[in-house]
Amino acid sequence: MTIQQVVYILITGALFMGLVAYVSYRMTKGKVESADDYFLAGRGLTGIFIAGSLLLTNLSAEQLIGLNGQSFAGNMSAMAWEVTAGIAAIIMALFLLPRFLGIGISTIPEFLSQRYDEDVRRLTVLLFLFGYMCVTIPSMLYSGGLAVLQLFDVPELLGISFEQSLWLVIWFIGIIGAVYAIFGGLRAVAVSDTLNGIGLIIIGFLVPTLGFIALGDGNLVDGMKTIATENPEKLNAIGSENDSVPFLSIFTGMIFANLFYWALNQYVIQRALGAKNLAEVKKGYFSPVI
Repeated sequence: MTIQQVVYILITGALFMGLVAYVSYRMTKGKVESADDYFLAGRGLTGIFIAGSLLLTNLSAEQLIGLNGQSFAGNMSAMAWEVTAGIAAIIMALFLLPRFLGIGISTIPEFLSQRYDEDVRRLTVLLFLFGYMCVTIPSMLYSGGLAVLQLFDVPELLGISFEQSLWLVIWFIGIIGAVYAIFGGLRAVAVSDTLNGIGLIIIGFLVPTLGFIALGDGNLVDGMKTIATENPEKLNAIGSENDSVPFLSIFTGMIFANLFYWALNQYVIQRALGAKNLAEVKKGYFSPVI
């Protein structure tokens, strides 16, 4: 990648992020006056913002890098994570959300405190924080950092070591991501996620399309034929016992893992708890499934 291409990508990326930040600021200005406004968007989120935020919250580096990497190395069996997510989201929307919104909780630990006692709440909070700090956040930052590092060849571009480049990119990603949440609260996160989601959907269609065109030497259909005829095993979605997602695991551990993620994971369902009403949150949960 040439210097001109890197500069062009950085400028367009900065302009898009600046536009998202400006729109998010305008839509949230003067609306963060209490803790309820900050953490739950004043319980006024509508379906479109819930759907957009859920989509972006789910599509982190774990999916964009991890699942794509699994599919490239093996086959399409890794798609089961997202397919079974629809089942978990439907269970959440139809059975759990009415209860959560009915009792007016702000967090899952608060629900556990009401259902059991304070000791259960404290233990759950510690487990969640430990999981986020030691597993979820580091893996997202590391995989995202590696992707940016290799895409722009940061070590050569800046003349620094690989380790220094990785730390620099991770800090940059972390700070940019934190700015939206720290200064605008959940409402700003939901707005920015929705706007970024529009761009992500467009890019999501462009990447395979351009890939097929490149594979087919300028012809989209030829590229698709190449995959189907020369590497048909890559399109197999039924995982064997040697694949990353064995088929039978879909009906055992995977569905429970997805049920936790979509129904009890605080940083995911925070959007649902900030909904204007049950009808809006159902729209938000059903939209990504559809």
